[in-house]
Amino acid sequence: MKDFKPKAWMLPQPVLIIGTYNADGTPNAMNAAWGGQWDYEEIMISMGAHATTDNLNRCGDFTVAFATADTLAAADYVGLVSAKTHPDKMARAGWQHVDAAAVKAPVFTAFPMTLECRIKEKLYESETGYYIIAEIVNIVCDEKYLAADGKPDVEAMHLITFDPVHNGYIALGARVGNAFSDGNALKK
Repeated sequence: MKDFKPKAWMLPQPVLIIGTYNADGTPNAMNAAWGGQWDYEEIMISMGAHATTDNLNRCGDFTVAFATADTLAAADYVGLVSAKTHPDKMARAGWQHVDAAAVKAPVFTAFPMTLECRIKEKLYESETGYYIIAEIVNIVCDEKYLAADGKPDVEAMHLITFDPVHNGYIALGARVGNAFSDGNALKK
C-alpha cells in the first residue's frame, strides 16, 4: 500500500451541471464536481465564487443535470470559463433550455435527467464561496431514458464521473449487481 496526503479524491465524483438564470434572465451553467446526496430529498454542493454563486445569492433556485459522454465537451467548457468574462458561454455550449416546472431556473434539454432544487441553507459562507444544502423540489427525465418500469434508466444515460486523481472523465459502466439484495448470500 502507498500513502498519499489528503486530497479531494472521493470516488466516484459526479459531473454536475448547475443551471441558474443571470440577472438579465439569460440562462447560465457551470460544472461542479464536489456535490452529492445530503439526505433523502436534499443535496449538498460546494460552491466557489462564480457567476452562478451570484445568481444563487439573488435567487436560491437552480437545476442540477448530470453530464454524459455526449455532453462531455460542453460540460467541461462551462467549467472552464465564467459567464462574467465570456458572455457567449451558453451559445458556445450549444445547449437549449426550457423553464423548470417547479423552480425559477433553466432545464438544459441536452441532459437525460435534471433535479430542480431550492437552497435550504448555506454553510460557511465567505467571499470565496459556501456550501449549499438544497431540497430537491422536482426531478425531470427525458422519456427516452425511462426503463420498462417507468423509472429513469441510469445505464442508458451514459453518465460520466470526474477523475480527480488524473483530471479526466470516466464513463460509468454496466450494472454489476443488485443493491439491498446481493449481500443476502452472505447472511446464510
